[in-house]
Amino acid sequence: MSESTLTRPTAAKPIPALPRGRGIRLGLKRIGYETKTYFRVGDQVFFTFLFPVVMLAIFATAFSTSGNIGTNPDGSGGITQGAYYLPGMIAAGILLSGVQNLATDIATEKSDGTLKRLGGSPLPVISYFIGKMGQVFVTSLAQIALLLLVARVVFAIELPTEPELWARFVWLYLLGIITSAVLGIALSAVPRSGKSATAVVIPIVLVLQFISGVYLMFTMLPEWLQNIASVFPLKWLAQGMRSVFLPENFAPLEQNAGWELGWVAAIMLIWCVVGLLLCRFTFRWIRKDG
Repeated sequence: MSESTLTRPTAAKPIPALPRGRGIRLGLKRIGYETKTYFRVGDQVFFTFLFPVVMLAIFATAFSTSGNIGTNPDGSGGITQGAYYLPGMIAAGILLSGVQNLATDIATEKSDGTLKRLGGSPLPVISYFIGKMGQVFVTSLAQIALLLLVARVVFAIELPTEPELWARFVWLYLLGIITSAVLGIALSAVPRSGKSATAVVIPIVLVLQFISGVYLMFTMLPEWLQNIASVFPLKWLAQGMRSVFLPENFAPLEQNAGWELGWVAAIMLIWCVVGLLLCRFTFRWIRKDG
């Protein structure tokens, strides 16, 4: 996303061009600033950073007496409730870090005049977005590390040991976080003010989590609701993460009786492109009506 494709407010004096490569260096410096700002906002930290960890603890504890999932007829085998919900919480955390975090954050910055002030400064657009994307990568990686630590230490959940599964996790994570981030930037154009941002964004991400196999086993949902959820990327990201963290014999429990990693990649890439196009046409330093 280049500076020339995005609109700055009219200034009395032309904004001087920065030396070549300066925009990237400024962006890398902004990652630290954006990350510090993120962790200073208590409600944002809870609802985007700690929320998946809290939900994993609730599900693992509340359903601990329900027995294992996927047991053999004789009652042996299977995995714990916490182990089953872990991949869905990782997928939900990626969605919250990208979509909810950036959509509310940027909408607030539009509303309080931050973007207007930045638009009149020499800061290049590319620096602004490097800072935002860098913050999303840093906080989401920290969130996943915390989730895995809690899962392993507190709930004794077995994690994958095969290198190929962790390689799969890496491309799923990168595709998921980039897609979520660009969709979050695009969604930031919807709220009419910073105060309304959470009221607009949070219901959207909550509904997606409930219909995408994060809090409920996906095949428990009505077929028509499964088909609706299959349009959106979270369903596929959660399915991909289950292919990493769940045993192979859980694949037949998916909607089409398989992990369908090709479809996971395809749907995520499509939404990534859609998000980039929406960002190109909707993002402004200040609202047109502002």
